[in-house]
Amino acid sequence: MTIGGEHARIARLAAIYRGTPSRDVADYGIDVAIGDDAAVLVPPPGEKLVWTVDEQVDGTHFRRDLVSLHDVGYRAFMAAASDVAAMGARPWCAVSSLVLPATLNDAELDELAEGTREAADEIGVRVVGGNLARGPALAIGTSVLGTAKRALTRSGARPGDGLFVAGALGLAAAGFRALDTNVHDARIVLAVAAWRRPRARREAGLAAGASPHAHAAIDISDGLAQDAGHIARASGVAVVLHAAALINHGGLDLMGASDALGMSSVELCLYGGEDYAVVVAASAPIDGFTRIGDVRDAREMPNGARVYLGDWNGERAIDEVGFDH
Repeated sequence: MTIGGEHARIARLAAIYRGTPSRDVADYGIDVAIGDDAAVLVPPPGEKLVWTVDEQVDGTHFRRDLVSLHDVGYRAFMAAASDVAAMGARPWCAVSSLVLPATLNDAELDELAEGTREAADEIGVRVVGGNLARGPALAIGTSVLGTAKRALTRSGARPGDGLFVAGALGLAAAGFRALDTNVHDARIVLAVAAWRRPRARREAGLAAGASPHAHAAIDISDGLAQDAGHIARASGVAVVLHAAALINHGGLDLMGASDALGMSSVELCLYGGEDYAVVVAASAPIDGFTRIGDVRDAREMPNGARVYLGDWNGERAIDEVGFDH
């Protein structure tokens, strides 16, 4: 097993990331990519740039005993791309910064990069640069740049809006808990796949960005309760989630996984995280989205601008907790 020097490893990464771009990968406006001190980009005329960065650290965001390096690269890229998609932007290009432990060999580096490349191809993004460094633990920093005519933020939700979601809720958390507690059950297979191979909701994000009815959006990375709370506070509104709608949205896949784990499917939806679903506050339905709640005037709610859960016991404020880095 070989461990190459910095320049040799950059050449390996360049070959993997450059490859043969699929017909869906955007090359427009990329004048200089990997091979120089920096990438040179020309944004599309009349569009805004939407830019995010996400860090995935071994032991904090993933565990090497639960996931392959290929999946680590894949899920790290999807986590960053999800932030861009949730703002209604089209992902355009990315840079990847790697901190590598001294024990990681070239074959393992290739496996990691090929996972990143697969995710980038699926989203339609070209990796145009990055950085390498040595450190005590594996860490992948991914910065994704997107473009949009109009970028959705967390702060536009209005009383009277519905709260809509595209993508699974709670399934990734169920998958992680099954792996962490060594549960073997046919009912958790899809949940494990949801955690190991999440997918940024690019098309859903674009649909929301194109809809005149969409007012605010966020991706669910840290848990629905916590992330919906970001919309509530940024917009100065109350968000009421409906337990029955969450159960219906989760369907048999989430119900089976929660039963196998002895957990509540509603609690998995609320507090799980790493779903990378897109939640939108909108005044009318959007294709591909399911309604899971309402936006209310915070002045009319007992605890003001925060998240509430409505179920057979009525409506009550809930803890806005989730994954904390």
